[in-house]
Amino acid sequence: MEWIKALAIAALLVLVIRSFLFSPFIVDGPSMKPNFHTGERVIVNKILYDIRGPKRGEVVVFHVPQENRDFIKRVIGVPGDKVKLEGDDLYINGEKVEEPYLKGAIEQARKENRLYNMTENFPNSFVQSDVVPEGMFLAFGDNRSDSRDSRMIGYISTKELVGRADVIFWPLKDMQIIKHG
Repeated sequence: MEWIKALAIAALLVLVIRSFLFSPFIVDGPSMKPNFHTGERVIVNKILYDIRGPKRGEVVVFHVPQENRDFIKRVIGVPGDKVKLEGDDLYINGEKVEEPYLKGAIEQARKENRLYNMTENFPNSFVQSDVVPEGMFLAFGDNRSDSRDSRMIGYISTKELVGRADVIFWPLKDMQIIKHG
């Protein structure tokens, strides 16, 4: 009987923790390279955004209703920010922003005499407003040339946030605390 009680309590704790505090997420696709790779598993902090809103540079998981799945991307703009992406240059509120998480990839592309971002700029024909609306955020994949993100799907409602990706826990060789911004 004691074993059954202990297993029931453990199962209840796992259910509560996964439902309200933390949950695993599997990275699927190339959109966050070079920082995240297909098959990596991350722990998502689900409670943080009940306390505060997302901040620029944070890696978040959010639901995309029109695709009926979750995405992992990096927050680029928060409410009120005026955002412009031209090639590899990101401007927020008129000031060029350094993106340390892309520094090596951009440098490599420049050595090869090409842009790192060879696809959509922002704003564009899909999203024409450059100011992030209240209650929304703007998110891009780190792999700008191969990412379905806010440049194509538009601004994301903060109501769709699942949480912030905080730890890569699998594979073990890649285990690390995620650096935001």
